[in-house]
Amino acid sequence: MSDLENSDVIFLSIYIVVALIPFINSYRQKTSVALAMVLSLLLVMLVRFILAIANVGFNEIELLAMIPVISKNPDQLYRFVTAAWLHADWLHVLSNILVIGLVGVPLEQRLGSRRWIIVYFLGFIGGNVAWVMTHPESHNPAIGASGAAFGLLGAYMACWPNDEIEFPLLFLIRAWPIWLIVFVRLGLEIYQMYSIQEGTSGETNIAHMAHIGGFILAYLLARIIARGAPSSLSTESSNPTAASHNESMRVIAKKKMGDLTNDPWESANKPLEGNAGRILYQLRLQGDELETRQAWLEELAENTICPICDGEIKFNEKDDVYRLVCSINGEHLFWP
Repeated sequence: MSDLENSDVIFLSIYIVVALIPFINSYRQKTSVALAMVLSLLLVMLVRFILAIANVGFNEIELLAMIPVISKNPDQLYRFVTAAWLHADWLHVLSNILVIGLVGVPLEQRLGSRRWIIVYFLGFIGGNVAWVMTHPESHNPAIGASGAAFGLLGAYMACWPNDEIEFPLLFLIRAWPIWLIVFVRLGLEIYQMYSIQEGTSGETNIAHMAHIGGFILAYLLARIIARGAPSSLSTESSNPTAASHNESMRVIAKKKMGDLTNDPWESANKPLEGNAGRILYQLRLQGDELETRQAWLEELAENTICPICDGEIKFNEKDDVYRLVCSINGEHLFWP
């Protein structure tokens, strides 16, 4: 990249910014990372389409694609990542985001956003490594997020194979179990690779080995990554979109619940007595569940005051996490 012209740096910067914007928005708005990935891939393709029409002379394939013969050089390792954001045409990108959206969203609800990102990265890294290892001297560029898409399938198969998701399969769009989707999609990949090897099918520009590599690496590591995820590995559901999502949100919220053992009123030498003391006792006794904690905290807010300034206390709810906050100064009381 040291030989880049100023115009190349500008166009490369545009690609990077456009690719990152959906993830920044996802982080701020607490929305789906899988959908952010879909939007990121679409925006990058749109930029590529516009630059091609404008004929600006920027060759992103030469600069960012996976080219096995040079990708092993230390200064070219970035290609293992950047190639996953480039696609040959609109059909190529749409075929990948179809899988990323339909498979990725329910899988993210099972895994959580951070673990989902790890699985996604494993998919395209595994795919690119497999392609380079099987075509070490190739000068042909390889691009696309297909390895990542198959990685999502591999992770889902390893952790929750009986989940059913809406997916176009066997000429029907309906809810299919993950294991059947994998059986058909992976079976087709293996059949096509065998046909090419035997000469019964012509050469193709599809990197089938990258698909297999992404699937295998994510499959092998998914159960390790899924430990501690919002959905336990033993959880079975025919439709995770509703049940698993609710369970995931509850688990996340319960992990964020504060510690009730410390007593800000006791610490301020103003221990709660009478009705307020009774409410605090019940809160500690029954506050392990979200609903009971909410109810007792709301009642406590109505029956006591700030231990620092004697101001009114407000009940605060954000992302299913409940707190008592001083209405005058939030630093006085933010509990539990």
